[in-house]
Amino acid sequence: MRAARHTPRETVRVKNTARIPVAVINGTGYGGVELLRLLAGHPAFELVEVTARREAGRPLRDVFPHLRGVDLTFTERVERAELVLVALPDHAAVEAVPELLAAGRRVVDLSAGFRLRRAALYPEWYGYEHAAPTLLEDAAYGLVEWNREAIARARLVACPGCYPTAALLALLPVWIRGLVQPDVIVDAKSGVSGAGRTLKLTSQFSEANEDTAAYAVDGHRHWPEIAQELDRTAAGAGPLRLSFTPHLVPMTRGILATCYAPLREGVGPLDVRAAYTSAYGDTPFVQVVDQPPHTKWTFGSNVCFVYATVDERAARLIAIAAIDNLVKGAAGQAIQCANLMYGFPEPLGLPREGVYP
Repeated sequence: MRAARHTPRETVRVKNTARIPVAVINGTGYGGVELLRLLAGHPAFELVEVTARREAGRPLRDVFPHLRGVDLTFTERVERAELVLVALPDHAAVEAVPELLAAGRRVVDLSAGFRLRRAALYPEWYGYEHAAPTLLEDAAYGLVEWNREAIARARLVACPGCYPTAALLALLPVWIRGLVQPDVIVDAKSGVSGAGRTLKLTSQFSEANEDTAAYAVDGHRHWPEIAQELDRTAAGAGPLRLSFTPHLVPMTRGILATCYAPLREGVGPLDVRAAYTSAYGDTPFVQVVDQPPHTKWTFGSNVCFVYATVDERAARLIAIAAIDNLVKGAAGQAIQCANLMYGFPEPLGLPREGVYP
């Protein structure tokens, strides 16, 4: 199911004048701070609480002066909110989310804590035993363009990772139609904000500037997430072979995912174009373009730009997606999910326009 077409910046009034009280847990990480920025201007959600243990008791505007219009003080716990957006690290989110659900709240989780369906994968890929395995089947995977109905019904939404968001939006139109063989390569580049605010040697300016390098070549944590969603949506595609290699590039925001897959016999450029036009022709936040996209186009925007072409010499699909990793790859997509959960227009309160230059 696809969303109806909307205006570039959705500012319509909602029927219910009472705004939904919302909290952000861990509002000091990059994802949490971006949630605060986007929620500050949302016409249907009222930001009533933001937690951060180290900053508890401090006004938000003192910690983040760019959010001076948000008159809140950091707290340690959620008390009033009906909807909670969780921006904790994975293992902490797994501990916090069951309590929030038990209290009757609805939750959108930005961590990886509920993205994978199999609890056995967490020790292998994330290094911890999952403390709430029964919730893994209940969590709706929050890739909005491909899972709207489940998200709208959900009490718990697992917001996708930034790399999987870009890779899946690039691949799924042809994958679901069976136009490519199940032999996929994802070559992706990310800005340094993807590593979070925790001090790391590789994200220091003097280390990251004028440098590009691959990392986690032997297995990145987002590999099982991409594989899971491709396997889940495959229609007799056969055993999946997936190679995923991430790279760190010297920019603050942005992800560029270039994806390759062999075409099936008889599939040509017109078939590929039709698949992308059908999938995304009337969606508000995926724009199919006629030239390879730039990450600069996405800065501060919830839009994913997708470009697909056929390398006819090699009979191979090349699909490229560009997103802002903190917006469509995290906070923006989380709010997009929350809009669906409450029956609001999908793009309500979310930016389609990016910042330039």
